[in-house]
Order: sequence, then structure tokens, then C-alpha cells
Amino acid sequence: MSITVRQATEADFDDIRRITRDAYLSAGFIDADNPYVKELENVEDRAKNAVVWVAELDGKVAGSTAITFAGQPYTDIAIEGELEFRMLAVDPQLQRGGVGRAMVAAIIEHARSLDGIHTVSLTSMTPMTNAHALYKSMGFKRVPERDWYVPNEDIILWVFCLEL
Repeated sequence: MSITVRQATEADFDDIRRITRDAYLSAGFIDADNPYVKELENVEDRAKNAVVWVAELDGKVAGSTAITFAGQPYTDIAIEGELEFRMLAVDPQLQRGGVGRAMVAAIIEHARSLDGIHTVSLTSMTPMTNAHALYKSMGFKRVPERDWYVPNEDIILWVFCLEL
């Protein structure tokens, strides 16, 4: 089993769209009629306004994430000096097989290579307990004072940060 993390190409967009939507919906994190589903599916916009990565498992796209920085369109929480990753999703049939861990490890390694970046940050929905366990196992800490609510919804997002 071989996992490779690389920047996404247009040829990956349909896989990214399916995997991201399925990961959120199959786990019950959001309902199919939630407006956020459209945002999860809009890989083209994400690729224009952030850096989209995929993880390949034995040559097939198995997961993806978007990387963004302070002041950019896809940034939710990153402040100056932080790399934020968003919408990390792994194909539901391949979860718990190391794909998510490989993506987060690649993000951390990339962040360490960038001048002026001292922290990796992310937000996560409260029921995403498997993701929380992964982040904590990789050294991320909860930063509850930075938690925030989705506008016009009663959904709180937890903030996690890893100081490099």
C-alpha cells in the first residue's frame, strides 16, 4: 500500500468532489440539503482560491484537502504566520487506513518549509471525533478561545493548532 500526497490537477476534480461530499454526508456531519454541500462540491472555485492537494492510495485519489493562508478567500481562521487547511476528506471506504494521517503529515512538512509560517491551524465540526483523535495524536492542540459559529447556523467549529 502506497500513499502519495500531491497538488491536485483538473483531472482530479470529479474524484475530489465525490470524496468530499461522501465523507461529510456518509458520516452524518451535514444533511444533503445543507448549503455547505455546494461549497464542498465546488472544487473549481477552491482550486482557484486555495491550493488543493490530493492523497493517492495505490495510484487512485483517496482524499483531499485545501491549503490557505491569512487574508485569502478560503481562509476561515488563519492569522499571519499560519497555514490553514480545510475540507480534509478521505473516501469513506478508505478511512482509518492512514490516508488522512499522510495528508496531515505532508501539510506539516510543507508548512515547516515555508518562511514566516510558525503554526498549522484548522477548524473541525464537534462530531468529527476520529479527526480530532488524529489531530491530537499528531501534536495539534485545541484552542477553544478561537472556536467560532457558522454564520446563521447553530454549529460551532472547534479550532486546533500545531506550533511548528
